[in-house]
Amino acid sequence: MTHEFLTTFFGWMAALNIAVLLFTTVMVLMLQDWIAGIHGKLFQMEHPDVKRAYFRYLANYKILTLIFCIVPWLALKLM
Repeated sequence: MTHEFLTTFFGWMAALNIAVLLFTTVMVLMLQDWIAGIHGKLFQMEHPDVKRAYFRYLANYKILTLIFCIVPWLALKLM
């Protein structure tokens, strides 16, 4: 694998993961009460617990995207 290939790969992977993160964040913010009601019933969780789970999910996804997509892409760009 060449340097250019890896840079392109990690760049697109970061862009796609950021798009998924933004889409999920917007959907959770726009449909928060409706979707929290569905997930609360599905997993037998209280409404505040579902909101905490959403926040934890978005925070973990953001951290993983940063560590596994953006940092390697940035390192390859700086090489």
